[in-house]
Amino acid sequence: MKKIILSAAFLAFAGLTAANATEVKSPLAITVKQDSTTKVPVELADLPEPVKATLQTEPVKQWTPTAAFLVTNADKTTYYHIDIKKGDETAAVKLGADGKPVTQ
Repeated sequence: MKKIILSAAFLAFAGLTAANATEVKSPLAITVKQDSTTKVPVELADLPEPVKATLQTEPVKQWTPTAAFLVTNADKTTYYHIDIKKGDETAAVKLGADGKPVTQ
């Protein structure tokens, strides 16, 4: 009986030791990307003509432009970020200098 209890205790101890031994994993690599976009305020009257024309088309013409910014990305691409308002709703549109919508 002693041998059985001793064997059971030994197996339990060995099982606990094996369960606690885990593989060491390589450290997690953390990368940080710095946002290097610049946002410069632009007067609504100073927007390029194609952008003004787009703001006068449906469905955007139902909204009132409130502020505009010239955004320059890290890769030197630019677009106009225009805040618009309709009643209590607010939104923003992104347009290139050619007046076409920009997706980013």
